[in-house]
Amino acid sequence: MLTRTAMIITMIMRTATTTMAIMITITSMVPAATTIITTTIIIMAIPMLMTTGTKPPVEDVPAMQEPADPAVLYRLMTWLSPSFPVGSFAFSSGIEWAVEAGDIHDAATLQGWIAAMLSDGAGLCDAIFVVHAHRTAAARDFAALASVAELAAAYVTSRERHLETTAQGKAFVDATKSAWNAPGLDDALANISSPIAYPVAVGLVSALHNLPPAPSLHAFLHAVISNWISAGVRLIPLGQTDGQHTLAALESDASRCAERALSATLDDLGSATFRADIASMRHETQYTRLFRS
Repeated sequence: MLTRTAMIITMIMRTATTTMAIMITITSMVPAATTIITTTIIIMAIPMLMTTGTKPPVEDVPAMQEPADPAVLYRLMTWLSPSFPVGSFAFSSGIEWAVEAGDIHDAATLQGWIAAMLSDGAGLCDAIFVVHAHRTAAARDFAALASVAELAAAYVTSRERHLETTAQGKAFVDATKSAWNAPGLDDALANISSPIAYPVAVGLVSALHNLPPAPSLHAFLHAVISNWISAGVRLIPLGQTDGQHTLAALESDASRCAERALSATLDDLGSATFRADIASMRHETQYTRLFRS
């Protein structure tokens, strides 16, 4: 009996240390009832040994959701990629002057500058224009779309910022018409007499390709933020890894900007980033420049 009890204890030692400790304590306290108590504890221990390390039921594991249409991701990654020919690499939105003036001098100040643009400046305004261009184009209300386009072209604070947004808008429309044309694009453009700002072009084309507004907006913001960071990396200068740290840190700022824009009206447009506005103006007369804005 003692030999059999010792073998059982040894086996449990290898699989459930907590149960083994209970058995030793009880066995030493009540030696006369070893067989009975040991048998009872083995019955209790077997379910523990059987469940240890087992996988949870399939229904407890959250399932990954696949995008409804892979074309959404494919097209947005193409259109908002740095390789898409809109010329964004040539513009800094005034960051070049801010670096020379000392406002931006490291990754932390670059992040703070961009975060302010997303919460209270051009980033938020452009996001609102994306949403309203998408909304009017999706409804095929091209007269309302023309009003949004006119307002977006006028809603810039300097000559160079106007050049930046309209040059990229035109390049975006030209590239998508050539390679990614959509029914209704020519009709929409025929109703717009003003230059097309970049966010309006993105919203328009996304809507005519039946892409949802939220992912279209997030892709647009990612492209704009990445370009601002790229300018900072080249001007400060920063390492590529510092640029990625900055991009990761701005994810929540981009999400909040998108959330506000998706529910905003055109009356919510406004900017309080006066230093950034001044930077875009001062850049026009900056002596040494790498960027067009």
